[in-house]
Amino acid sequence: MSTEEVTASDAAAGPPDGQHALQEEIERTREHLGETVEALAAKVDVKAQAQEKARQLTELLKSTAAQGRQRAVTAATSISEATPEPVKEAAANAAAATRRNRGPLAAAAGAAVASALAWLLIRRWRGRS
Repeated sequence: MSTEEVTASDAAAGPPDGQHALQEEIERTREHLGETVEALAAKVDVKAQAQEKARQLTELLKSTAAQGRQRAVTAATSISEATPEPVKEAAANAAAATRRNRGPLAAAAGAAVASALAWLLIRRWRGRS
């Protein structure tokens, strides 16, 4: 049996089946082409890619921050448990005194900074002479 005979007999016996199979193949090809076009469009959509990357980084930062907060709480708890009561009381008293005297403390800090700046300026000026 030659190739021409097989092809002729297949054509004679199966145009309906062949036509149906061809239509199914065309449909599969269209679906595949549609998926390919969507994938290519997603690759060239720079704005969407940037937004997705930003979303991923935001989630990563939130997760990292939450872990950092948890570690800080754990460390603070450990330190608090290890700190003797007299030291805790002294720290609480110092904090209360600081809150009561914010104005004078801020003025003193400002004066210290101004003095340091003046000293630096004088040193620089003397160095140029």
